[in-house]
Amino acid sequence: MNGSTEVVKGRIKEAAGVLTGNDKLRAKGQTDQAVGHVKQAAEKGVRKSKEAAQKVVDKARNALEEAVD
Repeated sequence: MNGSTEVVKGRIKEAAGVLTGNDKLRAKGQTDQAVGHVKQAAEKGVRKSKEAAQKVVDKARNALEEAVD
């Protein structure tokens, strides 16, 4: 599951826990939301790392092409 899905799932569980008075379900929902936020942050970090790596590869490719020409 991705981070956004985890957050939504947690919100639903938390709301169900509040409506039913089930503190364990409410707490589980809050935990799921926290896990989702961590996953979202990790996903963002991976995207940024991929973008940075692609920029390095592009610069190296351009430098090599200029050297060959």
